Amino acid sequence: MSADTGAMFSLDGKNALVTGASGGIGRAVAERLIAAGARVTITDIVDGQASADAIGAEFLHMDVGREDSVAQGLGQAREELGPLDIVVNNAGIGEVGSAFVDTQADVVERITRINQWGVLYGLKHSPAHMNDGGSIINTASLAAIVKLAGSGAYSAAKAAVVSMTRMAALELGARGIRVNAVCPGYIATALGSGDEGRLLSEQFTALGRVGTTEDLIGVYHFLAADESRYLTGQALVVDGGWSCGPSPQILERLLGSPTVS
Repeated sequence: MSADTGAMFSLDGKNALVTGASGGIGRAVAERLIAAGARVTITDIVDGQASADAIGAEFLHMDVGREDSVAQGLGQAREELGPLDIVVNNAGIGEVGSAFVDTQADVVERITRINQWGVLYGLKHSPAHMNDGGSIINTASLAAIVKLAGSGAYSAAKAAVVSMTRMAALELGARGIRVNAVCPGYIATALGSGDEGRLLSEQFTALGRVGTTEDLIGVYHFLAADESRYLTGQALVVDGGWSCGPSPQILERLLGSPTVS
């Protein structure tokens, strides 16, 4: 008997929360989950009510850098939706810092508090409000794996997200809760890296272009769906092939040939 392909990757009846989702990757992910049938609450530190209304989601204010705000927001989402099946710890800032010798303590504190501790608070408090067999998805970054000089604080925080993802997968496996991370390369969003990200992506990726949210959201959908039920503790790199190694474009610039002799 063939499978009912119409039901594949369906999120019907599932409740989801996506942090940092008033725009950019978070909003695109929330919209995709809704399209697949999920009921979704989005959160942000800024007013995201208009974004929520536009995509058919609920909105809660949440500052992921404050543990009490994360705990309260998750509890409120459960009260409004019911127990959660999907939690996407996506909120973060793109500030990369500077070279270590020039790094200011307040910059490190801000990047770490939001990009690292924000995910930790989500991992700490989400399970109490989730159904067994649920899915937690953390937004990490290509920077967790491939380093660019001048982004030490940001890279360290994102590497910590990957590490925490694996630890949480071990700790929550007994409940069937899967924990995975997505590591995007440069993605063209309103808050993205602009021309710098585009130029770097054109030179360093195998695909020769910057990514879009449409390139990315299917991975989150897959991780949220039951079809990925045996996948946990993984960091899926969505970078256009940047992490494969030097691109033909780079070899052409350095050697005058897209291949080595």
